Amino acid sequence: MNTNKSAAIKKRIMKVGENLKKNNMEFYFAESAGDVRGIVESLMNDGDTVSHGGSVSMDECCIRDLLNSGKYNYLDRSKAATREEVEEIYRKTFSADVFISSANAITDDGVLYNVDGNSNRIAAIAFGPKSVIIIAGYNKLVHDLAEAEVRVKTQAAPPNCVRLNCDTYCGINGECVSLTKPVHQMSDGCSSDSRICCNYLISAQQRHKGRIKVILVGEELGY
Repeated sequence: MNTNKSAAIKKRIMKVGENLKKNNMEFYFAESAGDVRGIVESLMNDGDTVSHGGSVSMDECCIRDLLNSGKYNYLDRSKAATREEVEEIYRKTFSADVFISSANAITDDGVLYNVDGNSNRIAAIAFGPKSVIIIAGYNKLVHDLAEAEVRVKTQAAPPNCVRLNCDTYCGINGECVSLTKPVHQMSDGCSSDSRICCNYLISAQQRHKGRIKVILVGEELGY
């Protein structure tokens, strides 16, 4: 990346980081995806029970390799044989020591915005696990919640629907059907049974200081 662009991105990240701290979230900066694993490892203890949401950003930082190191009690839903076993892992996650995820968007004033289909991810971010670690590339930064909404409808949901093989309007057409309307609300969307934008979570100033830790990365990660 051009050094001038990299410097500008870092300045914006640091401003957002200060606002995350004002909102009682911990903030960590990683220059690149390769620096994230060490930060995540420093935020966990040997023997911790750890789970995570479906996160392309996490995989791009090789965090799954860390979780498979044998140091942790890893609740790995990829090893579940049935849907019932997957859902049992979802429930066990609420009593986990650590939950790892990304964010769909993070505003300049340090607010996290997340949208889910099954909603196990946003549920765990909101309550349950003792510690939540958010990994997000600078591409997830937005000015405000209005921009966060558009980001999900145009940049996050469409590729995720392709990844998950969901038969949705945005997966086929590249943006949410709600954007074809002259006026739309945040919650507007398609009526597909495969819809992934079902529940919405806005994480503003936190009551439990430091429970949520946000690692912002000076590279693009995920969708």
